Order: sequence, then C-alpha cells, then structure tokens
Amino acid sequence: MDGIDWDDAFANGAYIERAEEYPAFWARTAADWRGTARARLDIPYSEGPRNRLDLFLPDAGPKGVVVFVHGGYWLKFDKSFWSHLAAGPVARGWAVALPSYTLAPDATLPQITSQIARAITCAATEVAGPVHLAGHSAGGHLVSRMVCADVTLPVRARLGHVVSISGLHDLRPLLATKMNAQLRLDPATAAAESAALKTPVSGMPVTAWVGGHERPEFLRQSALLREAWGRAGGDARLVVDGTRHHFDVIAGLADADSALTAALLSGK
Repeated sequence: MDGIDWDDAFANGAYIERAEEYPAFWARTAADWRGTARARLDIPYSEGPRNRLDLFLPDAGPKGVVVFVHGGYWLKFDKSFWSHLAAGPVARGWAVALPSYTLAPDATLPQITSQIARAITCAATEVAGPVHLAGHSAGGHLVSRMVCADVTLPVRARLGHVVSISGLHDLRPLLATKMNAQLRLDPATAAAESAALKTPVSGMPVTAWVGGHERPEFLRQSALLREAWGRAGGDARLVVDGTRHHFDVIAGLADADSALTAALLSGK
C-alpha cells in the first residue's frame, strides 16, 4: 500500500526505550493496586472464558461508571494488566469496570465489538448514573465503535463521554500487515470496523487522545477521527499529550489529578 512498511508503522515497541519492561511493570502495578482496592472480580457479561469484567468501587456510592477497554492489537493482554488505571477515577468517586474479551484469531473484530457492547451494558446494570468510556489502542477502536450509528448499545443514552487513547480508527492499513494473518480482516470488514468511516451518533462528546511522541500512524489515526467525525457533525476533539508515547500515554488514568482523568470524567 503506497510503498509504506505498515508492519513498521504499527511497531510501537521498536521505538520506545526499554519497551520490553512495560508488560511486567503493568502486571505488577495492577496486581499491587488490585490487592488494596474495593473490587468485585470476574463478573460474567457473556459466554466464554474471557468474557468477564472486574469492577472497582469507591468508598461511597459511585457517581457513575467508567469502562476501560484494553489494547494489544486485539491479540493479547487481559483485564489483569490494567487494574491500576482505575485508581484515578475511583479516587474521584467513580466506579471502574475493566473487561477482558475473546482475542483474535478466536474471535473476529465484529465479534469483539459485540462483546464490548455487552460488557458495557453489564457494567451499566451494576452501577447507576452516567457511563463514560475509555480505551487504549485497539481498545480505543472498540470504544469509538460504541458511538457509531451502526452499533447497538442498549445503554447509549447514559453515555457521557468517550475517550479513545491512541486509538485505531482506520483499519484498512492493517490489511498489509503480518498480524492480519490472525486478525483475518478483509477489505469489507476493515472498512466496516473503521470508526472514521462510520457515522457517529449525534450529541456525544468524543475525544481522540494521543501522545505527542507516538508513531506517526497513531497521530494520523487520532487526527483522522476528529476530522472525519467533525465533518459529519459529531462532537469530536483532539488532544496531543506532550511527550507521551504509546506505552505511557495511559498512565494518567492512575492519577486522580491528571489532565486525562479530569477530561474523561468531565466529558469536556
């Protein structure tokens, strides 16, 4: 495709210093925080061994619920790596739900999208009030899909804000990557699952949040969502977060006073 090495374009770790240390750091930090939190773990939201969510609760009645959807190119990780990212919203009085989902190639991307809609609906039945969504990388794709007009989300009327962090919104370049052997995208599915090519629901604030030191393709993907949905009449914004890169751009969610946590919870 246009002479671009798309495998390299999506290769985040190759351009991040000591990238190989991050997964163990995430897992360790998540386990430490999970051990001190008020939590209900492994709540089933659908059939399948991975279709479970963890729900973290503040000390008082929650103001609403944040659902955070993890990344990993739909191919790896689960909810256990990210528990600490609930710390910021929980400290500000919100519940946070973190779902796992069936990974490719055991599930197609349309199937994963449907699973996340069920996970959000489940979380909303557990906690009253507004529902805010955040997702990172592939998770950013999945939460953006929740506010596309072609996706059925029974609790959409309760959504207050969607923040796609370093999200993937145009999946067509993935057709030219080696990972597509597992993703099993074809041109029709890649287009159908690309939020930037879809009609957004009206009146829903959506923020594309991306690190300033991300790979150029991730900067393009976030800018594309803002432009495409802005032209379609959606309430889309773009935030480029300083010198953050793909692996540390999510760190603000663990901090109650961070700009990322404040933006997610405010809906602005």
